[in-house]
Amino acid sequence: MNFHTRKWIKPEDLNPNGTLFGGSLLKWIDEEAAIYAVIQLANSRVVTKYMSSINFVSSARQGDIIELGITATRFGKTSLTLHCVVRNKITHKNILTIDEIVFVNMGDDGRPAPHGKTKITYLRDRELEGPDSAT
Repeated sequence: MNFHTRKWIKPEDLNPNGTLFGGSLLKWIDEEAAIYAVIQLANSRVVTKYMSSINFVSSARQGDIIELGITATRFGKTSLTLHCVVRNKITHKNILTIDEIVFVNMGDDGRPAPHGKTKITYLRDRELEGPDSAT
């Protein structure tokens, strides 16, 4: 799993208990997962369809640095399923896992559209193939 995004926990990210507010974390995950899906599907029109149960196993405090890891686990005809792990870079503990986050590829008409992808594409692969290969 690749960990691409890091967040520094600041006072505005805390709940009344002084730990990371789950809502802030879920917002960051949804945004990071959407960016990942956009890159994988080569389409800026993707929508979150589903998130499986979210398992909070530890927390983070002000000043901690967390990192979000996302990887594709399955490509459907119009969908992409992702797996997410968030870990605390300071304590080395996992904060949460989400087994499935499903995104749907949307067409110009706003309806689900086939994407034709079957495997993870890395930005480096696209650079090696050239700009015309992404179409």
